[in-house]
Amino acid sequence: MTTFWDIVHLLTGTPLIPVAIMGLTWGILGGALPGISASITMALVLPFTYTMDPAMAIALLACVYIGAEYGGSIPAILIRTPGTNSSAATVIDGYELNRQGRAGEALGISLMSGVVGSLFGLAMLVLLTEPLSWLALAFTPPSYFGLGILGLSVIASMTGGSLVKGLAAAVIGLMIATVGTDPISGVTRFTFDVPDLLNGVEPVLVMVGLFALTELMSQSGSVSLTQLKESVRIRLPGLAMMNRLKRSQIIGCILGLFEGLTPGGGGSIAAFMSYNEARRWSKTPEKFGKGSEEGVAAPEAANNTVASTALIPLLSFGIPSSNSTAVLLGGLLMHGLLPGPRLFEQNPQVIDSLYVGSFVAIIAQIGVGMLLLPAAVWLVNRPRPYRAGFIFALILSGIYTLNTSTFDLGIALALGVVGYLMRRTGFPFLPMILGVVLGHMVESSYRRSLVLSGGDMMVFLQDPICVGLLLAATGFVVFSLTRELRDGRRARAEQARNHKTHGQEAHG
Repeated sequence: MTTFWDIVHLLTGTPLIPVAIMGLTWGILGGALPGISASITMALVLPFTYTMDPAMAIALLACVYIGAEYGGSIPAILIRTPGTNSSAATVIDGYELNRQGRAGEALGISLMSGVVGSLFGLAMLVLLTEPLSWLALAFTPPSYFGLGILGLSVIASMTGGSLVKGLAAAVIGLMIATVGTDPISGVTRFTFDVPDLLNGVEPVLVMVGLFALTELMSQSGSVSLTQLKESVRIRLPGLAMMNRLKRSQIIGCILGLFEGLTPGGGGSIAAFMSYNEARRWSKTPEKFGKGSEEGVAAPEAANNTVASTALIPLLSFGIPSSNSTAVLLGGLLMHGLLPGPRLFEQNPQVIDSLYVGSFVAIIAQIGVGMLLLPAAVWLVNRPRPYRAGFIFALILSGIYTLNTSTFDLGIALALGVVGYLMRRTGFPFLPMILGVVLGHMVESSYRRSLVLSGGDMMVFLQDPICVGLLLAATGFVVFSLTRELRDGRRARAEQARNHKTHGQEAHG
């Protein structure tokens, strides 16, 4: 049980405050760069946490996540280009306010709504995570196998696009996870007599390669964006304005809570859902789309709430629900930390640092956000080749610091090419990354289950939790497949109808 004096010691006896501010600062700057999402911002700094104290490393990554969610609103409001995916809904009314000469006010509303959402999300994180983690004590090896399969099937079926491509990406990730040493027998597999592969392919290399390097390749052929206005200053909303915005902020917080808890959910879904619900319950729905303050407050409160509540299933069961939480899970595993009740019992300092560091970052977000706006504007206005060169150098130096290995550089670069090809062909990244991250848990749980049962496959049907999880996984896949087939039939029918209409017009 964390006491007041434990918190005081964290704040005074450790470098937690500078770590939190540093993570927040990097998150805001990274989130402000269009195309550099929160997950990419976290993946860029992940290699540099390898030599850090685990508690400080996890707190740093969480604070980067918090900062990136706010930073994405800066270009969304100023140049109609969301810095992160979850800021896409903010573009609708944020840019309209900018066109009306109220950019500073829109940025202030975004900042304060983000602080409100972050504080609510952190409160839910503190209250719900540990109690839920104790449910994991009832889990046996078959249950953990079912949990891993559920996580992979949910993510593969809810990433949009083709279910087959999502499942194929997950299988590729599982295949990469089998490289190295067998977790049960200790036999080496798929190493091709390369000593560097004895420990397998580290998840951090997969994340950096697929997220960061792929994004650089994709942006290399795109045109430059409109420049930001250098003279913009944030104007924080007064008490009267905050009172007017409370309904939309509450909607954003509630939907952000549910989306954060939902596997496959995320800030983007929560932001658009809260925008629609805020318009439904608004006293002035006609202003939405034309420069509504509520249209900025609701999605910003939602996506900042998700930044904290998405950590609940991650810390409780080890199942990430988004790209960003997958990167954080990679950070936990990189430091030998396993989510669940044992994390709370054996490494309480990690949890305390994450909670307190997040709180420090949220409170500091107001001052740091106002101070960093000119720096963010300057950074975004730099020519694209210079920005890309800086990020590329940061990626390579971070990867090299992991094991001082040029082989790791080759792996990351190769995965960047794989990611680029996957993006061009419509394959999602997250199922593949989760396959790598969860592959060890899925395989080791499967093998341990068979060892305990003497090779009897019925062990998976004799565990009620495993059965429930496997049925849920099957349900998600069937639902997604049914929806995909229905949408395909509807699209073909619409195409045939349009073709018939055009044919009649041509004949007439």
